[in-house]
Amino acid sequence: MAVVGRFAPSPTGRMHAGNIYAALLSWLIVRSQKGSIVLRIEDLDRERSRPAYANQIMRDFESLGLTWDRGPFFQHNRDEVYRAALERLSSQARVYPCFCTRADLRAASAPHVGERFVYAGTCRNISPDEAERRSKLHSPSWRICVPDKTYRVNDMIQGTFGQNLATECGDFVLRRADGSFAYQLAVVADDFEQGVTCVVRGCDLLSSTPQQRYLQDLLGFERPSYAHIPLLADSSGRRLSKRNRDASFDELIGRYRTPEGIIGHIAHIAGILKTDEPASPDEVLALFDLDRWRQQLGKRHGLAQLEWCEDPVWKAATATGRSKPTEG
Repeated sequence: MAVVGRFAPSPTGRMHAGNIYAALLSWLIVRSQKGSIVLRIEDLDRERSRPAYANQIMRDFESLGLTWDRGPFFQHNRDEVYRAALERLSSQARVYPCFCTRADLRAASAPHVGERFVYAGTCRNISPDEAERRSKLHSPSWRICVPDKTYRVNDMIQGTFGQNLATECGDFVLRRADGSFAYQLAVVADDFEQGVTCVVRGCDLLSSTPQQRYLQDLLGFERPSYAHIPLLADSSGRRLSKRNRDASFDELIGRYRTPEGIIGHIAHIAGILKTDEPASPDEVLALFDLDRWRQQLGKRHGLAQLEWCEDPVWKAATATGRSKPTEG
């Protein structure tokens, strides 16, 4: 089967080092398998998403040399696809209304991995009459009943990961109370319709994979392969985000002068390049081997997190007249 990967940025702000790192690794892992790339703009969050950010993200990708083959596809105009998937799921498993507030969920649920909670099933057995009465007061979200079953994934980076949906996740949301479709449902439908066979993303989403496996099986979709890469974090251990202004795209260009300077620095931090010097994505790809990179991560850094750092003596160079990058 031909390998198809994807870029899936959210247009809620300008790109930063964490976004670029994730996109670069996705591009490398897919291109090293002679695969193609789909660009999907994940704008489910319509309050925070902005068309201007989506346009800027695409220009940033192009300037960095991170090319794609199909797209862009946008989630905001795919409600009919998600609605059809929800109807199919409702015919395969029990989907029910949930009236719990966030405070209710925290009070009734048990802590899970990270900041997640295991849903206690509070609304699972309310009667149809009671559900109708509550629906007149406020709109419910919609959850799917999960089986007491462990779903496993053989991840290309993290190895084997398993999760019992009943005890480690609980019934999860497919559609929110505001009418928007949940991430788990949307990405499963999108990956299938867009032919994605290889999903590369941060390891903070590894615990979402068993839920997506469950939905894929109910919908009869082929299962993609997964590669959950270590997160890029600041010196305090917090994941890089738009709050890290020193890692914003504009700051990176100001410091490293060229797109090749940014790519080379990130590839060096990731352990792909031996030296911290400018490199194009194609030059990094020529030195990239997934198995070797994973082994190096395990020995040097670990598979969960990499630290974003600035070298105070790093001197930006131009793309001309420089030596070829060397393998890390």
